[in-house]
Amino acid sequence: MDKIIYNSTMKLSEELIWRGFHAETTIKDPAELDTRASKKFYWGADPSADSLTIGNLAALMMCACFVRHGYKPYLLVGGATGQIGDPKDNGERDLKTLDEVEHNKACIKKQVEGVIRSGEAVMVDNYDWFKDMNYLAFLREVGKVFSMTQLLDRQFVQNRIGEGGSGISYAEFSYTLIQGYDFLHLYREYGVDLQLCGADQFGNCSSGIHLIKRLENASADAWSTPLIIDPVTGRKFGKSEGNAIWLASKDNGSGNYTSVFDFYQFWLNQADSAVEYLMKVYTLFEKDEVEKIMAEQAEHPERRVAQKALAFGATEVVHGRENAEAVANLTERLFGGNLNELTEDEIREFGEYLAVAERGTMLFDALVATGLTNSKGEARKLASAGAITVNGEKVIEDTKIEQVALLKRGKNKFAVVQ
Repeated sequence: MDKIIYNSTMKLSEELIWRGFHAETTIKDPAELDTRASKKFYWGADPSADSLTIGNLAALMMCACFVRHGYKPYLLVGGATGQIGDPKDNGERDLKTLDEVEHNKACIKKQVEGVIRSGEAVMVDNYDWFKDMNYLAFLREVGKVFSMTQLLDRQFVQNRIGEGGSGISYAEFSYTLIQGYDFLHLYREYGVDLQLCGADQFGNCSSGIHLIKRLENASADAWSTPLIIDPVTGRKFGKSEGNAIWLASKDNGSGNYTSVFDFYQFWLNQADSAVEYLMKVYTLFEKDEVEKIMAEQAEHPERRVAQKALAFGATEVVHGRENAEAVANLTERLFGGNLNELTEDEIREFGEYLAVAERGTMLFDALVATGLTNSKGEARKLASAGAITVNGEKVIEDTKIEQVALLKRGKNKFAVVQ
């Protein structure tokens, strides 16, 4: 994709604060970022799944902000750290097979490059420098400069070994040293002296800063962005919370995907109280654009102008303008007219963005196959309650769908039979 052309009059530090990309950092004055001599940063993601989520996307949007202001990105996919797993607060991660890690790496690299859109991005994989590393050499160089007291004081370790904790393996306990070495390696190899991260990774970033100081007698910094909290549930956006919205629009083999249509609908259904905040994080709209949208929203809240702008902007970032325009148009057609007046050709067009079942399938089977219901039992209950329609007509009994048809569950769940 082409490199982003950005014409904002805001300085980097101003835009970071305005968009909310500012949590814990080692940088005393954000304005230092505007005149920093070395304009290189790195951001990393472990291949723990074959798609990133909108939780990861928030940090990527922060990275893209740095890129727009002239910083060169070094984007790390953790082929080595992904084999261990970043420690969670509540228990050990399941180890991925090497084949899973390789598959996930390939999928994530495409997503990262798509969001950052920088022709100058350097993609790196920490497996490349760990695969031949001698364990004793690692202990002598890295392990020797960390005290156990320093590591035991880390919050994630305290959560795991404290009263009621699940304990922690040596592998996960060592994770922070491995990630810290990544920063050291990138400093030595490329002169990278700034790491960007989500707020939950700041402790691991500090390990790298410590190594650079001790072993290179040099300084480095970390800048973090807050974790994004779902305004409805109060939980963070991410796969560990069970509410993941994936960046992948197609199934890469694990079921970790969100269709472009459902991705758009997620943002479209955000509450009025959250939409401005989310627009700053997840779109490329500039300050004056956001202010104009919110002014129109205040004057005519029934039009949901801000939700529509958020949905379009976020979808464009991840899936491109063509897909954003297509699902915006699809949404207008699905919610703005009589479904029983749609032609078969129109319904077939919808099949590009909605789940599809084959003609000749029984209705309840089609509902399950397209994900509109989790089981035939649930399909039966919903149909009995009048919550299932076929081409705009309520259907309460299981029946074979012989024609091209639009299925609808409730107010906003759709699928196609063709």
